[in-house]
Amino acid sequence: MNYDFDQPIDRHHTNCVKLEKMTLLFGRNDLIPLWVADMDFLSPLAITNALQKRVEHGLFGYTLAPDDYYNAIIGWLHRKYRWKVDKEHISFVPGVVKGIAFALEAFTKVGDKVIIQPPVYQHFKQTAEALNRTIVNNPLMFENDQYRMDFDGLRNILANQECKMLLLCNPHNPGGRVWDANELRTLADICHKHNVLVVSDEIHADLTFPPFQHTPFSTVSAEAEATSMTLMAPSKTFNIAGIVSSFAVIQNETIRETYFRYLETRELNQAPLFALTATQAAYTECNDWLNQLLNYLQGNIDFVISYLSTNLPQIKAIEPQASFLVWLDCRELNLSQDALVDLFVNKARLALMDGKVYGSNGEGFMRMNIAVPRAILEKALSQLNCVLH
Repeated sequence: MNYDFDQPIDRHHTNCVKLEKMTLLFGRNDLIPLWVADMDFLSPLAITNALQKRVEHGLFGYTLAPDDYYNAIIGWLHRKYRWKVDKEHISFVPGVVKGIAFALEAFTKVGDKVIIQPPVYQHFKQTAEALNRTIVNNPLMFENDQYRMDFDGLRNILANQECKMLLLCNPHNPGGRVWDANELRTLADICHKHNVLVVSDEIHADLTFPPFQHTPFSTVSAEAEATSMTLMAPSKTFNIAGIVSSFAVIQNETIRETYFRYLETRELNQAPLFALTATQAAYTECNDWLNQLLNYLQGNIDFVISYLSTNLPQIKAIEPQASFLVWLDCRELNLSQDALVDLFVNKARLALMDGKVYGSNGEGFMRMNIAVPRAILEKALSQLNCVLH
């Protein structure tokens, strides 16, 4: 069937974060919300139907994760990434950020050093610091309108400091880079040599645009598998973030036993009933929906790049290789970060993510969610154009 991603969906009165928190975060509620990383599209009908069928049963008692749940994940990972995992390698976790927090608690102690690669998803830093771990920055390098990892910088860090963990964003948020196998292999070699655990956040993996291909970190080498754990979810892919549906994949037995024991003793590995239902439907019935979604998102990305190039050349969209988040390079506007935010919020009436929340090297940038009907995107860019002309 054909899916209509141009259909506007009214999210008012649904406790929608991007609307309900707008006044608190931006000081006003008359903005086009392009900040929170969920999509303004209906989730796949197959997921809705599966949930409705389960609701109709009418009894929602204690529920075990069935083999069909694990088989759905196993089949998806093999079809998409040629990644062969077994049931015992998988555990439900109640959210990727929570999964990172659990890893920090399971494998590090207060004061331990944790490496991040800014500009990067802000919860890496916020979560580690909230747990009183020490952040060590290995900033990404921005060259030819794309990011690359600073391996020499990482080697220098590890030659002079004892670090316990590296938090990897794969694919990268906010820059949209899809790290290739060689990059990941080099990272694995360095971390394995220094006994650094890599926690790979791969929540945007399924949203990779052709011709790019996502590579799970654990698959690139024996060293990667021996020194990593992976966190994934169908939530970004199928717009079901409100249904907690994340999971961990850990093939190394020692890492797996420690992490899964941490989850089990706190009953954090027990999936809610609807997470099981939604995940199984997503990974077995929704591939056609995803293919159409990716085509639509690529069209939105192309529209943003073309519009800015024609009308606002002083703002450059960094074309994402994955995800529905576009990193806007606004440095040619020659504004302070506060003035840049004011331009978007109080003049253009747009709610975007402030680039500086991803690290100091995010200053001069803004992150825009383009997973909206194209008419909304057109309106948003028109408002920005009017302010700058």
